[in-house]
Amino acid sequence: MVAARRLLVADDHPLISNGIQLAVHARIPNIAIDTTTTIAGARALIAAHGRYDLVLLDFRLPDARGFSGFFELQHELGDRPIAIISASDDAALVTAARAVGAAGFLSKADSLDALVGSIGALLAGDRVFPPVGSGALDSLQVRLATLSAAQRRVLVALVEGRLNKQIAGDLDVTEATVKAHLTAIFRKIGVQNRLQAILKMQPLLDPQHLP
Repeated sequence: MVAARRLLVADDHPLISNGIQLAVHARIPNIAIDTTTTIAGARALIAAHGRYDLVLLDFRLPDARGFSGFFELQHELGDRPIAIISASDDAALVTAARAVGAAGFLSKADSLDALVGSIGALLAGDRVFPPVGSGALDSLQVRLATLSAAQRRVLVALVEGRLNKQIAGDLDVTEATVKAHLTAIFRKIGVQNRLQAILKMQPLLDPQHLP
């Protein structure tokens, strides 16, 4: 028997989450669907079930800032696809999602049929984004792709204003390791110091700078 594929929907709007579950079960056979309303809940489900075939991640969850939740789940899932789902389909947000390495961007304004079609394409290994022009974040996508999972988590914590000692405690590493990560991060994203890194990354990690 072929093992069921597993989908995780992390969205704090019950109508959206329930609608996706019903529509996917009706059109995509042999698929298990788990749901949660927080990043913490998503991490717990990943720990319980292992690797998912696809994660649909609401851009605005209560315990995430900008793409910080995306980076947390990316660290847990490795190369497994994560697609952003949002009520906004602003071009800047779509471009940012592509830049951080999302597998796709789905709009909550789309019909359930369209959403399920996109989910099917994502499960088949395709990338799904609405058409937008190239933006200034395109070059940042290349730079972010060079960061390790640990370096991305350090970068998120840095933008959140955490000190090296706090980051070390959060990640259960030494302060020397954090400093080494920061040195590599600054080099890879093309900045000289913490302030420059924060200013460069805020459009991706701080919801006040995104639609």
